Amino acid sequence: MNQASPDRHSPSTSSQVGVLFVCLGNICRSPTAEGIFQHLVNINQLSDAIFVDSAGTGSWHVGRPPDARSQRVALQRGYDISQLRARQVAVSDFAKFDYILALDGDNLASLEKIKPRHYSGHLGLLLPFAPHINRREVPDPYSGDEKDFQLVVDLIQEAATGLLNHIRARL
Repeated sequence: MNQASPDRHSPSTSSQVGVLFVCLGNICRSPTAEGIFQHLVNINQLSDAIFVDSAGTGSWHVGRPPDARSQRVALQRGYDISQLRARQVAVSDFAKFDYILALDGDNLASLEKIKPRHYSGHLGLLLPFAPHINRREVPDPYSGDEKDFQLVVDLIQEAATGLLNHIRARL
């Protein structure tokens, strides 16, 4: 259904709004967010206007596909994230992305440490784009069970819709 673009690390035009989702290893939460948000972008016919990617603050999963549990739960909801591969966030991402959204406070703190002083985009958490959710962070499901992965999808779906509405209002 929604797969990564052939060159998912560079926007095709400088006029695109770049959105980067970031978690720790880029195998659970952030690829799920990328897949869900890319799906929303596609069905709203905004692929020419919005570029989507994900990354992790850690390097230990680079090149690996999303966790099998993340893939399974996402696919149950209609999001195919199987073609995505983990990568580590880089300082150069701040030049490419208008929105860099961490899934939790620890990863946001890591991003703030490497953020260039001149970065004028939005660096923050994803869940504030769903203000009706009574949480700030998307919990890491890695050590949990299927219900933890289901919760991740639930939270991200809500916030991704709010984020898309936010960006669409500014296009």
